[in-house]
Amino acid sequence: MDIKGKKAIVFGGTSGIGLATSKMLAEQGANVIAVSRNPDRAGDVPAGITLAQCDVRDEAALQKLFADHAPFHILISAATGGDRAVGPFLSMDMDGYRKSFDKLWGYTNVVRFGTEHLPDDGAIVLVSGTPARNAKPGQIAIGSVGGAVEQFVRIVAREIAPKRINTVAPGQIDTPMVPLQGEERAKMYANATKNHLIPRAGRPEEVAQAIVFLVQNDFVTGTTVDVDGGWLLS
Repeated sequence: MDIKGKKAIVFGGTSGIGLATSKMLAEQGANVIAVSRNPDRAGDVPAGITLAQCDVRDEAALQKLFADHAPFHILISAATGGDRAVGPFLSMDMDGYRKSFDKLWGYTNVVRFGTEHLPDDGAIVLVSGTPARNAKPGQIAIGSVGGAVEQFVRIVAREIAPKRINTVAPGQIDTPMVPLQGEERAKMYANATKNHLIPRAGRPEEVAQAIVFLVQNDFVTGTTVDVDGGWLLS
């Protein structure tokens, strides 16, 4: 796909991986709509990127947003959907575990209501995570959701062909989702990645590169691209 001149909708597009993706698409000439639940809290969004407000869990709001911006060629969701439970499953609050799946419900809503507005050469990319296939202690909720996202992509790819859908699975990425600052933040990332083949946190731009690759490459669908610094092999 030649991105230049194409319209792209990026959910979660005002922070972290989503923001890096919005910027990269815009730099390559796409007309980008960056969607957030709270666009007033948006990060450093460059001029030329359109901001929109929507909660991916709100089906009616999603359908209206898609209708307002249709047609579009590129549909990306990096929206987290809400809170994520952490810790051992046998001592986990089950409401917290269930709420972790808001990410999955948000993704399925985006695909369900957005696909009809994509042309046959359109592309969808979702963001999973390495815990889907190699969860560390305390990551059962995150891993369960990621595994569901990746399987969903593999199955739905058959239904929507020739439109394409893929997922990117980031490892430990340095994003605003982690509230720690300064030395405390650096120490946390160093400990989290010390056994990885590339012992550092990834950058949002490194994940965005994989997302843009999946948009551009017309011969890839129903698959997962890992950007994890070798986490899967550690």
